[in-house]
Amino acid sequence: MKKLFLTLFFLSFSLFVRPQSEQLAQNYFDRGEFEKAQIAYEDLLKSQPNNFNYFQKVVECYQQLSQFDKAEKAIQNQLDKFKQGNLLVELGFNYQLQKNQDKAKKYYDQALDKIKKNPNEVYNIAYVFERKALIDYALQSYQLALQLEPKFNFNFQMALLYGQKGDTDMMIEMFLTESLKNPQNQVVIQNQLSRFMIENGDSIFNESLKKALLVRIQKTQDIFWNDYLSWFYVQLKEYGKAFIQQKAIYKRNPESFSNIVNLGQLAIEENDDEAAIEILGFVLENTKDLDLQIQAHTYLMDMKIKKSQPEGFAAINLELDNLIKEYGVTPYSFSLLKLKAHFVTFNLKDAESGKVILKNVLEMPINKEQIAATKMELADILLFEEKFNQALIYYSQIEADGNNSPIGQEANLKIAKTSYYKADFKWANHQLEVLKSASTQLIANDAIDLFLLISDNTVEDSTQVALKKFSHADFLLFQDKKPDALAAFQAILKENKGDAIEPVTLLRIGKIYESSGDTDSALSNYKQILDNFKECIYIDEALFYSAEIYNQLNDVEHAKPLYEELITKHEDSIYYVTAQKKYRKLRGDKDI
Repeated sequence: MKKLFLTLFFLSFSLFVRPQSEQLAQNYFDRGEFEKAQIAYEDLLKSQPNNFNYFQKVVECYQQLSQFDKAEKAIQNQLDKFKQGNLLVELGFNYQLQKNQDKAKKYYDQALDKIKKNPNEVYNIAYVFERKALIDYALQSYQLALQLEPKFNFNFQMALLYGQKGDTDMMIEMFLTESLKNPQNQVVIQNQLSRFMIENGDSIFNESLKKALLVRIQKTQDIFWNDYLSWFYVQLKEYGKAFIQQKAIYKRNPESFSNIVNLGQLAIEENDDEAAIEILGFVLENTKDLDLQIQAHTYLMDMKIKKSQPEGFAAINLELDNLIKEYGVTPYSFSLLKLKAHFVTFNLKDAESGKVILKNVLEMPINKEQIAATKMELADILLFEEKFNQALIYYSQIEADGNNSPIGQEANLKIAKTSYYKADFKWANHQLEVLKSASTQLIANDAIDLFLLISDNTVEDSTQVALKKFSHADFLLFQDKKPDALAAFQAILKENKGDAIEPVTLLRIGKIYESSGDTDSALSNYKQILDNFKECIYIDEALFYSAEIYNQLNDVEHAKPLYEELITKHEDSIYYVTAQKKYRKLRGDKDI
Protein backbone atom coordinates (compact mmCIF):
# COMPACT_ATOMS: atom_id res chain seq x y z
CA MET A 1 0.00 0.00 0.00
CA LYS A 2 2.85 2.35 0.90
CA LYS A 3 4.59 1.56 -2.38
CA LEU A 4 1.41 2.29 -4.32
CA PHE A 5 0.99 5.59 -2.46
CA LEU A 6 4.56 6.66 -3.29
CA THR A 7 4.11 5.71 -6.93
CA LEU A 8 0.92 7.78 -7.19
CA PHE A 9 2.59 10.68 -5.35
CA PHE A 10 5.57 10.84 -7.68
CA LEU A 11 3.33 10.45 -10.73
CA SER A 12 1.06 13.33 -9.67
CA PHE A 13 4.12 15.42 -8.72
CA SER A 14 5.68 14.88 -12.15
CA LEU A 15 2.40 15.80 -13.85
CA PHE A 16 2.35 19.06 -11.85
CA VAL A 17 6.04 19.89 -12.36
CA ARG A 18 6.11 19.28 -16.13
CA PRO A 19 3.64 22.04 -17.07
CA GLN A 20 5.49 24.38 -14.71
CA SER A 21 8.82 23.53 -16.42
CA GLU A 22 7.30 23.94 -19.88
CA GLN A 23 5.91 27.35 -18.96
CA LEU A 24 9.31 28.39 -17.57
CA ALA A 25 11.05 27.23 -20.75
CA GLN A 26 8.54 29.12 -22.91
CA ASN A 27 8.99 32.26 -20.79
CA TYR A 28 12.76 32.10 -21.32
CA PHE A 29 12.21 31.64 -25.07
CA ASP A 30 9.72 34.53 -25.32
CA ARG A 31 12.12 36.84 -23.45
CA GLY A 32 14.97 35.93 -25.80
CA GLU A 33 16.96 34.13 -23.09
CA PHE A 34 17.78 31.28 -25.47
CA GLU A 35 20.62 29.68 -23.47
CA LYS A 36 18.29 29.17 -20.49
CA ALA A 37 15.46 28.10 -22.79
CA GLN A 38 17.76 25.56 -24.48
CA ILE A 39 18.68 23.91 -21.17
CA ALA A 40 15.05 23.84 -20.05
CA TYR A 41 13.78 22.35 -23.33
CA GLU A 42 16.61 19.79 -23.46
CA ASP A 43 15.54 18.56 -20.00
CA LEU A 44 11.93 18.36 -21.15
CA LEU A 45 12.95 16.48 -24.30
CA LYS A 46 14.88 13.92 -22.24
CA SER A 47 11.73 13.22 -20.25
CA GLN A 48 9.64 12.96 -23.46
CA PRO A 49 11.96 12.01 -26.37
CA ASN A 50 9.08 11.74 -28.85
CA ASN A 51 7.61 15.19 -28.10
CA PHE A 52 8.06 17.02 -31.43
CA ASN A 53 7.24 20.43 -29.92
CA TYR A 54 10.12 20.12 -27.43
CA PHE A 55 12.42 18.94 -30.22
CA GLN A 56 11.50 21.94 -32.39
CA LYS A 57 12.11 24.37 -29.53
CA VAL A 58 15.54 22.86 -28.86
CA VAL A 59 16.44 23.24 -32.55
CA GLU A 60 15.15 26.83 -32.61
CA CYS A 61 17.26 27.66 -29.55
CA TYR A 62 20.36 26.27 -31.31
CA GLN A 63 19.55 28.37 -34.37
CA GLN A 64 18.94 31.53 -32.33
CA LEU A 65 22.36 30.98 -30.74
CA SER A 66 23.91 30.34 -34.21
CA GLN A 67 24.77 26.77 -33.20
CA PHE A 68 23.83 25.46 -36.63
CA ASP A 69 25.99 22.32 -36.43
CA LYS A 70 24.18 21.24 -33.26
CA ALA A 71 20.83 21.98 -34.92
CA GLU A 72 21.78 19.94 -38.01
CA LYS A 73 22.93 16.98 -35.91
CA ALA A 74 19.71 17.01 -33.88
CA ILE A 75 17.53 17.19 -37.01
CA GLN A 76 19.55 14.47 -38.79
CA ASN A 77 19.22 12.15 -35.78
CA GLN A 78 15.44 12.65 -35.83
CA LEU A 79 15.37 12.08 -39.60
CA ASP A 80 17.34 8.85 -39.30
CA LYS A 81 15.00 7.71 -36.57
CA PHE A 82 11.58 8.70 -37.95
CA LYS A 83 12.13 9.22 -41.73
CA GLN A 84 9.61 12.10 -41.77
CA GLY A 85 9.57 14.44 -44.78
CA ASN A 86 8.96 17.54 -42.67
CA LEU A 87 12.42 17.05 -41.13
CA LEU A 88 13.92 17.58 -44.58
CA VAL A 89 12.29 21.03 -44.54
CA GLU A 90 13.85 21.63 -41.11
CA LEU A 91 17.29 20.66 -42.48
CA GLY A 92 16.86 22.90 -45.50
CA PHE A 93 15.78 25.83 -43.34
CA ASN A 94 18.85 25.34 -41.12
CA TYR A 95 21.00 25.85 -44.22
CA GLN A 96 18.88 28.82 -45.32
CA LEU A 97 19.64 30.52 -42.01
CA GLN A 98 23.30 30.12 -42.89
CA LYS A 99 22.56 31.74 -46.30
CA ASN A 100 23.40 28.50 -48.13
CA GLN A 101 20.51 28.58 -50.59
CA ASP A 102 21.77 25.71 -52.77
CA LYS A 103 21.81 23.22 -49.92
CA ALA A 104 18.52 24.58 -48.60
CA LYS A 105 16.89 24.03 -52.01
CA LYS A 106 18.32 20.51 -52.17
CA TYR A 107 16.50 19.49 -48.98
CA TYR A 108 13.30 21.37 -49.88
CA ASP A 109 13.20 19.48 -53.20
CA GLN A 110 13.75 16.20 -51.33
CA ALA A 111 10.74 17.05 -49.17
CA LEU A 112 8.65 17.64 -52.31
CA ASP A 113 9.84 14.27 -53.66
CA LYS A 114 8.44 12.69 -50.50
CA ILE A 115 5.00 14.03 -51.46
CA LYS A 116 5.38 12.56 -54.96
CA LYS A 117 5.94 9.13 -53.40
CA ASN A 118 3.22 9.52 -50.75
CA PRO A 119 0.70 12.42 -51.15
CA ASN A 120 -0.39 12.02 -47.50
CA GLU A 121 3.00 13.45 -46.48
CA VAL A 122 1.72 16.86 -47.68
CA TYR A 123 0.06 17.64 -44.35
CA ASN A 124 3.25 17.69 -42.27
CA ILE A 125 5.51 19.03 -45.02
CA ALA A 126 3.26 21.92 -46.11
CA TYR A 127 2.67 22.81 -42.44
CA VAL A 128 6.41 23.24 -41.79
CA PHE A 129 6.87 25.23 -45.00
CA GLU A 130 4.07 27.54 -43.78
CA ARG A 131 5.63 27.89 -40.31
CA LYS A 132 8.92 28.89 -41.90
CA ALA A 133 7.12 31.45 -44.13
CA LEU A 134 8.20 29.53 -47.23
CA ILE A 135 4.94 30.36 -48.99
CA ASP A 136 5.85 29.26 -52.52
CA TYR A 137 7.08 25.88 -51.31
CA ALA A 138 3.94 25.41 -49.21
CA LEU A 139 1.75 26.17 -52.24
CA GLN A 140 3.86 23.86 -54.39
CA SER A 141 3.35 21.10 -51.80
CA TYR A 142 -0.44 21.43 -51.93
CA GLN A 143 -0.51 21.67 -55.74
CA LEU A 144 1.68 18.57 -56.07
CA ALA A 145 -0.52 16.56 -53.71
CA LEU A 146 -3.68 17.65 -55.58
CA GLN A 147 -2.22 16.49 -58.90
CA LEU A 148 -1.63 13.05 -57.41
CA GLU A 149 -4.80 12.89 -55.30
CA PRO A 150 -7.58 15.14 -56.74
CA LYS A 151 -9.93 14.22 -53.88
CA PHE A 152 -7.83 16.28 -51.48
CA ASN A 153 -9.16 19.75 -50.64
CA PHE A 154 -6.71 22.51 -49.70
CA ASN A 155 -8.74 25.49 -50.95
CA PHE A 156 -8.83 27.22 -47.57
CA GLN A 157 -5.13 26.69 -46.76
CA MET A 158 -4.06 27.77 -50.25
CA ALA A 159 -6.29 30.86 -50.13
CA LEU A 160 -4.59 31.99 -46.92
CA LEU A 161 -1.18 31.41 -48.48
CA TYR A 162 -2.08 33.43 -51.59
CA GLY A 163 -3.27 36.19 -49.27
CA GLN A 164 0.07 36.18 -47.42
CA LYS A 165 1.82 36.29 -50.77
CA GLY A 166 -0.22 39.32 -51.84
CA ASP A 167 -1.94 37.49 -54.69
CA THR A 168 -5.44 38.54 -53.65
CA ASP A 169 -7.07 37.50 -56.95
CA MET A 170 -6.04 33.87 -56.39
CA MET A 171 -7.01 34.16 -52.72
CA ILE A 172 -10.51 35.27 -53.76
CA GLU A 173 -10.73 32.46 -56.32
CA MET A 174 -9.81 29.78 -53.77
CA PHE A 175 -12.09 31.17 -51.04
CA LEU A 176 -15.11 31.41 -53.36
CA THR A 177 -14.49 27.90 -54.69
CA GLU A 178 -14.38 26.59 -51.13
CA SER A 179 -17.51 28.54 -50.15
CA LEU A 180 -19.55 26.80 -52.84
CA LYS A 181 -18.01 23.39 -52.24
CA ASN A 182 -18.36 23.49 -48.44
CA PRO A 183 -20.99 26.08 -47.41
CA GLN A 184 -20.46 25.15 -43.76
CA ASN A 185 -17.11 27.00 -43.99
CA GLN A 186 -18.68 30.14 -45.47
CA VAL A 187 -18.81 32.17 -42.25
CA VAL A 188 -15.11 31.58 -41.54
CA ILE A 189 -14.24 32.45 -45.14
CA GLN A 190 -16.34 35.61 -45.11
CA ASN A 191 -14.64 36.68 -41.89
CA GLN A 192 -11.30 36.39 -43.72
CA LEU A 193 -12.58 38.33 -46.73
CA SER A 194 -14.10 41.09 -44.57
CA ARG A 195 -10.68 41.69 -42.98
CA PHE A 196 -9.35 42.72 -46.39
CA MET A 197 -12.51 44.65 -47.24
CA ILE A 198 -12.90 46.65 -44.06
CA GLU A 199 -9.84 46.40 -41.81
CA ASN A 200 -7.36 46.81 -44.68
CA GLY A 201 -9.74 49.19 -46.44
CA ASP A 202 -8.44 48.08 -49.84
CA SER A 203 -10.68 49.45 -52.61
CA ILE A 204 -8.76 47.47 -55.28
CA PHE A 205 -9.45 44.26 -53.35
CA ASN A 206 -13.12 45.20 -52.99
CA GLU A 207 -13.43 45.78 -56.72
CA SER A 208 -11.75 42.42 -57.46
CA LEU A 209 -14.08 40.56 -55.08
CA LYS A 210 -17.17 42.26 -56.54
CA LYS A 211 -16.04 41.42 -60.08
CA ALA A 212 -15.44 37.76 -59.15
CA LEU A 213 -18.93 37.51 -57.65
CA LEU A 214 -20.59 39.18 -60.65
CA VAL A 215 -18.82 36.79 -63.04
CA ARG A 216 -20.18 33.83 -61.08
CA ILE A 217 -23.71 35.27 -61.07
CA GLN A 218 -23.62 35.75 -64.84
CA LYS A 219 -22.12 32.33 -65.55
CA THR A 220 -24.19 30.13 -63.26
CA GLN A 221 -27.38 32.07 -62.41
CA ASP A 222 -27.02 30.44 -58.96
CA ILE A 223 -28.72 32.51 -56.23
CA PHE A 224 -25.91 31.39 -53.92
CA TRP A 225 -23.78 34.10 -55.55
CA ASN A 226 -26.53 36.74 -55.36
CA ASP A 227 -26.64 36.13 -51.62
CA TYR A 228 -22.84 36.36 -51.47
CA LEU A 229 -22.91 39.69 -53.34
CA SER A 230 -25.60 40.92 -50.96
CA TRP A 231 -23.30 40.01 -48.05
CA PHE A 232 -20.50 41.92 -49.82
CA TYR A 233 -22.61 45.10 -50.01
CA VAL A 234 -23.72 44.74 -46.38
CA GLN A 235 -20.05 44.75 -45.29
CA LEU A 236 -19.69 48.09 -47.08
CA LYS A 237 -23.01 49.30 -45.59
CA GLU A 238 -24.45 49.67 -49.10
CA TYR A 239 -27.89 48.42 -48.10
CA GLY A 240 -29.68 49.64 -51.22
CA LYS A 241 -27.35 47.57 -53.42
CA ALA A 242 -27.67 44.57 -51.10
CA PHE A 243 -31.46 44.89 -51.44
CA ILE A 244 -31.25 44.60 -55.25
CA GLN A 245 -29.59 41.19 -54.81
CA GLN A 246 -32.10 40.06 -52.19
CA LYS A 247 -34.99 41.05 -54.47
CA ALA A 248 -33.46 38.94 -57.25
CA ILE A 249 -33.26 35.99 -54.85
CA TYR A 250 -36.84 36.52 -53.65
CA LYS A 251 -38.23 36.39 -57.20
CA ARG A 252 -36.79 32.88 -57.58
CA ASN A 253 -37.15 31.77 -53.98
CA PRO A 254 -40.00 33.47 -52.05
CA GLU A 255 -38.96 31.58 -48.91
CA SER A 256 -35.98 33.95 -48.62
CA PHE A 257 -38.26 36.80 -47.47
CA SER A 258 -36.80 36.83 -43.94
CA ASN A 259 -33.45 37.92 -45.43
CA ILE A 260 -35.11 41.08 -46.76
CA VAL A 261 -36.63 41.83 -43.35
CA ASN A 262 -33.23 41.35 -41.68
CA LEU A 263 -31.66 43.66 -44.26
CA GLY A 264 -34.25 46.31 -43.47
CA GLN A 265 -33.38 46.08 -39.77
CA LEU A 266 -29.67 46.51 -40.59
CA ALA A 267 -30.41 49.58 -42.71
CA ILE A 268 -32.40 51.09 -39.82
CA GLU A 269 -29.64 50.37 -37.30
CA GLU A 270 -27.11 52.08 -39.59
CA ASN A 271 -29.43 55.08 -40.17
CA ASP A 272 -29.69 54.41 -43.90
CA ASP A 273 -33.27 55.71 -43.99
CA GLU A 274 -33.52 55.77 -47.78
CA ALA A 275 -32.71 52.07 -48.10
CA ALA A 276 -34.78 51.17 -45.03
CA ILE A 277 -37.90 52.88 -46.40
CA GLU A 278 -37.51 51.15 -49.77
CA ILE A 279 -36.98 47.73 -48.14
CA LEU A 280 -39.85 48.07 -45.67
CA GLY A 281 -42.15 49.29 -48.44
CA PHE A 282 -41.31 46.12 -50.37
CA VAL A 283 -42.07 44.05 -47.26
CA LEU A 284 -45.52 45.64 -46.90
CA GLU A 285 -46.28 45.06 -50.58
CA ASN A 286 -45.31 41.40 -50.54
CA THR A 287 -46.31 39.88 -47.21
CA LYS A 288 -49.60 38.82 -45.68
CA ASP A 289 -47.90 37.99 -42.40
CA LEU A 290 -49.43 40.27 -39.74
CA ASP A 291 -46.32 40.22 -37.55
CA LEU A 292 -44.14 41.39 -40.43
CA GLN A 293 -46.66 44.04 -41.47
CA ILE A 294 -46.82 45.46 -37.94
CA GLN A 295 -43.05 45.30 -37.59
CA ALA A 296 -42.55 47.17 -40.88
CA HIS A 297 -45.15 49.82 -40.00
CA THR A 298 -43.53 50.31 -36.58
CA TYR A 299 -40.08 50.88 -38.10
CA LEU A 300 -41.48 53.30 -40.69
CA MET A 301 -43.43 55.27 -38.09
CA ASP A 302 -40.42 55.41 -35.77
CA MET A 303 -38.28 56.88 -38.58
CA LYS A 304 -41.04 59.37 -39.38
CA ILE A 305 -41.26 60.47 -35.71
CA LYS A 306 -37.50 61.00 -35.46
CA LYS A 307 -37.52 63.32 -38.48
CA SER A 308 -40.73 65.16 -37.59
CA GLN A 309 -41.22 68.71 -36.31
CA PRO A 310 -44.02 69.74 -33.87
CA GLU A 311 -46.28 70.90 -36.70
CA GLY A 312 -46.38 67.32 -38.00
CA PHE A 313 -47.19 65.65 -34.66
CA ALA A 314 -50.99 65.68 -35.10
CA ALA A 315 -50.78 63.85 -38.44
CA ILE A 316 -48.41 61.26 -36.97
CA ASN A 317 -50.68 60.73 -33.97
CA LEU A 318 -53.64 60.14 -36.29
CA GLU A 319 -51.60 57.71 -38.42
CA LEU A 320 -50.60 55.73 -35.31
CA ASP A 321 -54.22 55.60 -34.15
CA ASN A 322 -55.36 54.32 -37.55
CA LEU A 323 -52.71 51.58 -37.57
CA ILE A 324 -53.65 50.46 -34.05
CA LYS A 325 -57.30 50.46 -35.07
CA GLU A 326 -56.46 48.40 -38.16
CA TYR A 327 -54.45 45.75 -36.30
CA GLY A 328 -56.28 45.91 -32.95
CA VAL A 329 -55.10 46.34 -29.35
CA THR A 330 -53.57 42.88 -28.98
CA PRO A 331 -50.19 41.33 -28.19
CA TYR A 332 -49.60 41.25 -31.99
CA SER A 333 -49.64 45.06 -32.13
CA PHE A 334 -47.26 45.33 -29.14
CA SER A 335 -44.58 47.32 -31.01
CA LEU A 336 -47.12 49.88 -32.28
CA LEU A 337 -48.63 50.32 -28.82
CA LYS A 338 -45.20 50.83 -27.26
CA LEU A 339 -44.29 53.36 -29.94
CA LYS A 340 -47.58 55.20 -29.40
CA ALA A 341 -46.91 55.41 -25.64
CA HIS A 342 -43.47 56.88 -26.28
CA PHE A 343 -44.77 59.34 -28.86
CA VAL A 344 -47.59 60.76 -26.74
CA THR A 345 -45.23 61.13 -23.76
CA PHE A 346 -42.09 62.58 -25.28
CA ASN A 347 -43.52 64.38 -28.30
CA LEU A 348 -47.02 65.36 -27.20
CA LYS A 349 -45.94 65.72 -23.53
CA ASP A 350 -48.91 63.61 -22.36
CA ALA A 351 -47.27 61.20 -19.91
CA GLU A 352 -50.56 60.07 -18.37
CA SER A 353 -51.85 58.73 -21.69
CA GLY A 354 -48.52 56.98 -22.25
CA LYS A 355 -48.74 55.24 -18.88
CA VAL A 356 -52.33 54.15 -19.49
CA ILE A 357 -51.34 52.49 -22.78
CA LEU A 358 -48.42 50.62 -21.17
CA LYS A 359 -50.39 49.49 -18.11
CA ASN A 360 -53.03 48.05 -20.44
CA VAL A 361 -50.26 46.26 -22.36
CA LEU A 362 -49.02 44.68 -19.10
CA GLU A 363 -52.50 43.22 -18.65
CA MET A 364 -52.17 41.33 -21.94
CA PRO A 365 -50.69 37.79 -22.30
CA ILE A 366 -47.28 39.01 -23.52
CA ASN A 367 -43.94 37.19 -23.28
CA LYS A 368 -41.04 37.83 -20.92
CA GLU A 369 -39.08 40.03 -23.37
CA GLN A 370 -42.16 42.15 -24.04
CA ILE A 371 -42.81 42.56 -20.32
CA ALA A 372 -39.23 43.82 -19.85
CA ALA A 373 -39.54 46.22 -22.82
CA THR A 374 -42.87 47.54 -21.49
CA LYS A 375 -41.43 48.11 -18.02
CA MET A 376 -38.43 49.87 -19.59
CA GLU A 377 -40.73 52.25 -21.48
CA LEU A 378 -42.83 52.80 -18.34
CA ALA A 379 -39.68 53.59 -16.36
CA ASP A 380 -38.62 56.07 -19.07
CA ILE A 381 -41.99 57.81 -18.75
CA LEU A 382 -41.67 57.98 -14.94
CA LEU A 383 -38.21 59.45 -15.42
CA PHE A 384 -39.69 61.95 -17.90
CA GLU A 385 -42.08 62.98 -15.09
CA GLU A 386 -39.06 63.37 -12.76
CA LYS A 387 -40.30 60.48 -10.60
CA PHE A 388 -36.73 59.24 -10.23
CA ASN A 389 -37.25 56.68 -7.46
CA GLN A 390 -40.23 55.03 -9.16
CA ALA A 391 -38.28 54.84 -12.41
CA LEU A 392 -35.35 53.23 -10.57
CA ILE A 393 -37.64 50.53 -9.16
CA TYR A 394 -38.65 49.44 -12.68
CA TYR A 395 -35.10 49.66 -14.06
CA SER A 396 -33.84 47.59 -11.12
CA GLN A 397 -36.51 44.92 -11.70
CA ILE A 398 -35.46 44.62 -15.34
CA GLU A 399 -31.77 44.45 -14.38
CA ALA A 400 -32.44 41.75 -11.76
CA ASP A 401 -34.52 39.66 -14.18
CA GLY A 402 -32.15 40.23 -17.09
CA ASN A 403 -29.24 38.12 -15.81
CA ASN A 404 -26.65 40.31 -17.58
CA SER A 405 -28.55 40.07 -20.87
CA PRO A 406 -28.48 43.06 -23.27
CA ILE A 407 -31.78 44.41 -21.86
CA GLY A 408 -30.45 43.88 -18.32
CA GLN A 409 -27.32 45.87 -19.20
CA GLU A 410 -29.45 48.56 -20.84
CA ALA A 411 -31.47 48.84 -17.62
CA ASN A 412 -28.22 49.10 -15.67
CA LEU A 413 -27.08 51.94 -17.93
CA LYS A 414 -30.38 53.73 -17.36
CA ILE A 415 -29.94 53.32 -13.60
CA ALA A 416 -26.57 55.04 -13.97
CA LYS A 417 -28.07 57.79 -16.15
CA THR A 418 -30.90 58.34 -13.66
CA SER A 419 -28.32 58.80 -10.89
CA TYR A 420 -26.43 61.17 -13.21
CA TYR A 421 -29.58 63.22 -13.90
CA LYS A 422 -30.13 63.42 -10.10
CA ALA A 423 -26.52 64.67 -9.75
CA ASP A 424 -25.57 61.56 -7.75
CA PHE A 425 -22.33 61.25 -9.70
CA LYS A 426 -20.55 58.91 -7.30
CA TRP A 427 -23.24 56.23 -7.58
CA ALA A 428 -23.52 56.78 -11.34
CA ASN A 429 -19.79 56.14 -11.81
CA HIS A 430 -20.02 53.04 -9.62
CA GLN A 431 -22.59 51.60 -12.06
CA LEU A 432 -20.69 52.78 -15.12
CA GLU A 433 -17.45 51.15 -13.96
CA VAL A 434 -19.10 47.74 -14.41
CA LEU A 435 -20.78 48.62 -17.72
CA LYS A 436 -17.55 49.75 -19.42
CA SER A 437 -16.94 46.09 -20.26
CA ALA A 438 -20.55 45.33 -21.26
CA SER A 439 -21.04 42.68 -23.93
CA THR A 440 -23.12 45.10 -26.02
CA GLN A 441 -20.67 47.52 -27.67
CA LEU A 442 -23.13 50.41 -27.85
CA ILE A 443 -23.86 50.18 -24.11
CA ALA A 444 -20.14 49.90 -23.33
CA ASN A 445 -19.39 53.01 -25.45
CA ASP A 446 -22.19 55.00 -23.79
CA ALA A 447 -20.96 53.92 -20.36
CA ILE A 448 -17.38 54.96 -21.14
CA ASP A 449 -18.52 58.35 -22.52
CA LEU A 450 -20.59 59.14 -19.42
CA PHE A 451 -17.88 57.85 -17.07
CA LEU A 452 -15.27 60.12 -18.72
CA LEU A 453 -17.65 63.09 -18.66
CA ILE A 454 -18.16 62.74 -14.90
CA SER A 455 -14.49 61.99 -14.17
CA ASP A 456 -13.05 64.79 -16.33
CA ASN A 457 -15.35 67.40 -14.83
CA THR A 458 -14.72 66.35 -11.23
CA VAL A 459 -10.92 66.79 -11.28
CA GLU A 460 -10.93 70.55 -11.84
CA ASP A 461 -14.21 71.26 -10.04
CA SER A 462 -14.51 69.18 -6.87
CA THR A 463 -17.86 70.84 -6.08
CA GLN A 464 -19.16 69.69 -9.49
CA VAL A 465 -21.21 72.89 -9.92
CA ALA A 466 -20.84 72.98 -13.72
CA LEU A 467 -21.43 69.22 -14.01
CA LYS A 468 -24.68 69.51 -12.06
CA LYS A 469 -25.91 72.16 -14.48
CA PHE A 470 -24.77 70.02 -17.38
CA SER A 471 -26.55 66.88 -16.13
CA HIS A 472 -29.75 68.93 -15.75
CA ALA A 473 -29.39 70.18 -19.36
CA ASP A 474 -28.86 66.56 -20.46
CA PHE A 475 -32.04 65.61 -18.60
CA LEU A 476 -33.95 68.27 -20.55
CA LEU A 477 -32.63 66.62 -23.72
CA PHE A 478 -33.88 63.25 -22.44
CA GLN A 479 -37.31 64.88 -21.98
CA ASP A 480 -37.08 66.09 -25.59
CA LYS A 481 -37.28 69.72 -24.43
CA LYS A 482 -34.71 70.94 -26.91
CA PRO A 483 -35.27 74.71 -26.63
CA ASP A 484 -34.91 74.52 -22.81
CA ALA A 485 -31.86 72.26 -23.12
CA LEU A 486 -30.23 74.62 -25.63
CA ALA A 487 -30.73 77.58 -23.30
CA ALA A 488 -29.27 75.60 -20.38
CA PHE A 489 -26.17 74.53 -22.35
CA GLN A 490 -25.63 78.08 -23.63
CA ALA A 491 -25.75 79.36 -20.04
CA ILE A 492 -23.10 76.78 -19.03
CA LEU A 493 -20.93 77.92 -21.94
CA LYS A 494 -21.22 81.54 -20.87
CA GLU A 495 -20.46 80.83 -17.19
CA ASN A 496 -17.64 78.27 -17.68
CA LYS A 497 -15.36 79.67 -20.37
CA GLY A 498 -12.05 77.78 -20.41
CA ASP A 499 -13.28 75.01 -18.11
CA ALA A 500 -13.06 71.29 -18.89
CA ILE A 501 -16.79 71.20 -19.56
CA GLU A 502 -16.63 73.67 -22.46
CA PRO A 503 -15.86 71.31 -25.41
CA VAL A 504 -18.57 68.76 -24.54
CA THR A 505 -21.04 71.62 -24.08
CA LEU A 506 -20.19 72.90 -27.56
CA LEU A 507 -20.73 69.38 -28.86
CA ARG A 508 -24.19 69.13 -27.27
CA ILE A 509 -25.20 72.55 -28.62
CA GLY A 510 -23.97 71.54 -32.08
CA LYS A 511 -26.08 68.36 -32.05
CA ILE A 512 -29.20 70.29 -30.98
CA TYR A 513 -28.75 72.75 -33.84
CA GLU A 514 -28.06 69.88 -36.22
CA SER A 515 -31.25 68.04 -35.20
CA SER A 516 -33.30 71.18 -35.89
CA GLY A 517 -31.73 71.66 -39.33
CA ASP A 518 -29.58 74.69 -38.44
CA THR A 519 -26.36 73.33 -39.96
CA ASP A 520 -24.51 76.67 -39.94
CA SER A 521 -24.87 77.01 -36.15
CA ALA A 522 -23.96 73.34 -35.68
CA LEU A 523 -20.78 73.75 -37.75
CA SER A 524 -19.88 76.92 -35.86
CA ASN A 525 -19.95 75.06 -32.53
CA TYR A 526 -18.00 72.07 -33.86
CA LYS A 527 -15.40 74.44 -35.33
CA GLN A 528 -14.81 75.99 -31.91
CA ILE A 529 -13.89 72.53 -30.61
CA LEU A 530 -11.59 71.92 -33.60
CA ASP A 531 -9.89 75.30 -33.23
CA ASN A 532 -9.58 75.56 -29.46
CA PHE A 533 -9.63 72.04 -27.98
CA LYS A 534 -7.36 69.96 -30.23
CA GLU A 535 -6.35 67.60 -27.40
CA CYS A 536 -9.81 66.95 -25.95
CA ILE A 537 -11.53 63.55 -26.18
CA TYR A 538 -14.37 65.00 -28.28
CA ILE A 539 -12.21 66.08 -31.22
CA ASP A 540 -12.99 62.98 -33.32
CA GLU A 541 -16.72 63.54 -32.86
CA ALA A 542 -16.43 67.19 -33.87
CA LEU A 543 -14.47 66.15 -36.96
CA PHE A 544 -16.93 63.44 -37.92
CA TYR A 545 -20.10 65.46 -37.31
CA SER A 546 -18.69 68.39 -39.29
CA ALA A 547 -17.61 66.14 -42.16
CA GLU A 548 -21.04 64.49 -42.25
CA ILE A 549 -22.82 67.85 -42.52
CA TYR A 550 -20.56 69.02 -45.36
CA ASN A 551 -20.96 65.64 -47.07
CA GLN A 552 -24.76 65.90 -46.91
CA LEU A 553 -24.46 69.41 -48.38
CA ASN A 554 -22.28 67.95 -51.20
CA ASP A 555 -19.45 70.26 -50.10
CA VAL A 556 -16.58 67.90 -50.92
CA GLU A 557 -13.92 70.58 -50.48
CA HIS A 558 -14.72 70.95 -46.77
CA ALA A 559 -15.81 67.36 -46.01
CA LYS A 560 -12.74 65.55 -47.40
CA PRO A 561 -10.02 67.11 -45.19
CA LEU A 562 -12.14 66.54 -42.06
CA TYR A 563 -12.57 62.83 -42.84
CA GLU A 564 -8.85 62.64 -43.68
CA GLU A 565 -7.81 64.19 -40.36
CA LEU A 566 -10.00 61.74 -38.44
CA ILE A 567 -8.49 58.79 -40.35
CA THR A 568 -4.86 59.87 -39.94
CA LYS A 569 -4.96 61.16 -36.36
CA HIS A 570 -7.74 59.22 -34.62
CA GLU A 571 -7.43 55.55 -35.59
CA ASP A 572 -9.06 54.46 -32.33
CA SER A 573 -12.25 56.44 -33.03
CA ILE A 574 -15.53 54.53 -33.34
CA TYR A 575 -16.10 56.62 -36.50
CA TYR A 576 -12.82 55.51 -38.13
CA VAL A 577 -14.19 52.83 -40.48
CA THR A 578 -17.15 54.93 -41.66
CA ALA A 579 -14.93 57.99 -42.16
CA GLN A 580 -12.41 55.90 -44.11
CA LYS A 581 -15.06 54.60 -46.48
CA LYS A 582 -16.61 58.04 -47.07
CA TYR A 583 -13.22 59.69 -47.55
CA ARG A 584 -12.29 57.19 -50.27
CA LYS A 585 -15.58 57.80 -52.03
CA LEU A 586 -15.05 61.58 -51.95
CA ARG A 587 -11.46 61.11 -53.13
CA GLY A 588 -12.84 59.46 -56.26
CA ASP A 589 -11.84 55.85 -55.67
CA LYS A 590 -13.61 53.54 -58.11
CA ASP A 591 -17.23 53.07 -57.12
CA ILE A 592 -17.91 49.66 -55.66
